[in-house]
This record gives sequence, structure tokens and C-alpha cells, in this order.
Amino acid sequence: MSTVARITEISATSGKSFEDAIQVGIARAHKTLKNVKGAWIKEQKVDAENGKVTAFRVVMLVTFVLSD
Repeated sequence: MSTVARITEISATSGKSFEDAIQVGIARAHKTLKNVKGAWIKEQKVDAENGKVTAFRVVMLVTFVLSD
């Protein structure tokens, strides 16, 4: 059995942590894309204000398998 996958780049943000930003991104991708199989974290960034981290941001490449 052969499969074909596609990769799309998304960004996600959380006020809690990088891990939560990843979960938010995967959950959102799952709503739109069928057969999400994994992700590669391309970038991690933080937003800061007054010397404190205010948001955690990730850019990820999400892999999903195309259906027949």
C-alpha cells in the first residue's frame, strides 16, 4: 500500500508554554486537515513585555496523509 503525505507550515501561540502552543497547533490542524500524522518544530519564539514572557510561539511543519 502506497501513501502520499503533504506538509504545511503553521504557527501557534500560547500564554502557558511551548508545549501548550504545540498542542494548540496540532489540535487546530486536526480540525481542518485529515490524517495528521506528526509535526516538526521549526522555530520557537517568545513575546516579552516589561521583562516578562507574555506568550510562547511555535512555527511547525505539520505532516498529513492525503486520502484517496
